[in-house]
Amino acid sequence: MRFDTYITWDRVEVTPIAFDSLGTRSMSTLIMAKSIKILIDPSAALGPRRYGLPPHPLEYEKLREHKEKISEAARESDIIIITHYHYDHIPRPSEDISWLAGKKLLIKDPHHNINYSQRMRARIFLENLKKVNADVEVVDGRELVFGKCRVKFSEPVQHGNDSRLGYVLQVSVYEAGETIIHTSDVEGIVVEEQARFIISNMPEVVICDGPMTYMLGDKYSDEDLKKSLKNLKRIIKKTSIETLILDHHLTRDRQWRTKLKNFLEELRDLVEIHTAASYIGIPEQPLESIRDILWKTHKIEEKE
Repeated sequence: MRFDTYITWDRVEVTPIAFDSLGTRSMSTLIMAKSIKILIDPSAALGPRRYGLPPHPLEYEKLREHKEKISEAARESDIIIITHYHYDHIPRPSEDISWLAGKKLLIKDPHHNINYSQRMRARIFLENLKKVNADVEVVDGRELVFGKCRVKFSEPVQHGNDSRLGYVLQVSVYEAGETIIHTSDVEGIVVEEQARFIISNMPEVVICDGPMTYMLGDKYSDEDLKKSLKNLKRIIKKTSIETLILDHHLTRDRQWRTKLKNFLEELRDLVEIHTAASYIGIPEQPLESIRDILWKTHKIEEKE
């Protein structure tokens, strides 16, 4: 599969590689500008337990498929961006990363604005990158220019609603009058700094994580959801956004459309709202959200 088949060269092209609506925990995205090909967050993972169940064999099959697509996209990319150090965004230490050999990686600072677990994961990841002679550069809060393409990075922003989960970088890619923003794990934009970066860069396309409705009443409060929807509305009304891709933590909830019904109806005439799957025109496969159904069906098939 050659990803340049998606290019029209008239505008920046966005290709979701692996996302929750496509079957694995990920926000891996290929952005192809005229000047440069950028892969953001080259990894995917599976939730270890959901509904008290381990991943279904179909989830493992999809994970293998996504890992292959990610490595192929990485080989064809000019730069690779690491927004933070969770394993659905970076490869695990046990994985072969020869496909990153000699690559240019723009990374979140592994030493500052980072929690303990991510710092340890970053240290191991960087050691493995040295073994394949990858070229690594810290980019927190910076702006870099590649030809006519400008890539801007936010200062570290909170990973969702809890600073104990660490911090992530948001990414803005601008070329030929069009801006694409990848939010990384903001869990629906519950913090003002997350919203401010998006609004200040006036995007046409926003690839956004969350809201994290599947954790409502547990790790995500009703107040968090209200803040998220309020901020999303602000972004839509204050920017030139044409397309909003909502995914990742959101599509782990098979009832998310019901929970966001009023929000979706209110804004449907202002912006196109997609999951990663619907954006590229394929059926949604949010496998983790239906894991209980998959295991039940699997057991029935075994008995038959």
